[in-house]
Amino acid sequence: MTAFVDARQLAAAKASVLIEALPWLARFHGRTVVIKYGGHAMTDEALRVAFAQDLVFLRYAGLCPVVVHGGGPQITRHLDRLGVQTTFTAGLRVTTPEAMEVVRMVMSGKVNKDLVALINRHGPFAVGLSGEDARTFTAARKHAVVDGEPVDIGMVGEIVATDPGAIKALLADGRIPVVSSVAAGADGQVYNVNADTAAAALAASLGAAKLVVLTDVAGLYRDWPSSGEVISELTATELERLLPGLSAGMIPKMEACLTAVRGGVPRAHVLDGRLSHAVLLEIFTDSGIGTMVGKDTR
Repeated sequence: MTAFVDARQLAAAKASVLIEALPWLARFHGRTVVIKYGGHAMTDEALRVAFAQDLVFLRYAGLCPVVVHGGGPQITRHLDRLGVQTTFTAGLRVTTPEAMEVVRMVMSGKVNKDLVALINRHGPFAVGLSGEDARTFTAARKHAVVDGEPVDIGMVGEIVATDPGAIKALLADGRIPVVSSVAAGADGQVYNVNADTAAAALAASLGAAKLVVLTDVAGLYRDWPSSGEVISELTATELERLLPGLSAGMIPKMEACLTAVRGGVPRAHVLDGRLSHAVLLEIFTDSGIGTMVGKDTR
């Protein structure tokens, strides 16, 4: 009898979860969600599998997920194996032409294809492409700033234009685009671009309903490190005021959220990618997780 009651309680709990998701399913049906995939979620096998499951769930639920990914840890490992030295200036990898060959190979040929394969265990959904393909991203050379002076950091670029045509075609065909953050320049050079920045630019150009940025912290902390309180929600203007005081690791992620919202995306979120199924918890539950950046209220 006890087992029967427990089974009924479990079934009721499952039904409650599904009912909680109902208004969010209706709200986001047919809408595009851009997800920046990075951090621990890319290197932990269980989290990688859970992330792929989340994407397929979104697709079956009627949403249109798009993934933009980086690959910093994987690039560093391959450079070490090849004996190619790498340094960082102002938090950016100094990317020589030799290093850029490795970046391109790892991002588009290894990380991208591994994620595509994980997703496609569940059906013929994912299509991998580079930001170079169909000029999805166009970049210009970027310089680091050290003590107020520009410093050459090699083949590192910043997004100057986005063409979402190929992504839209894939979405219309029911696919899940998986895009590596490598971009071509008008000068014919290939550049390594920040995946947070690339995801924000693509979200804005697609008219996405959400930008989701996976990271390795619970969200944006208030008064870090003195406070352990995560800010659950703030406006674009409030975030703009906070940006100068943020830690170096959080600045590109929060700048991406700000860029997306200023570019017309209604909401941008920073989530803890160390939490299994973080994407589903954010999109389909009333409480949500992480930090949400929304438009300014009038």
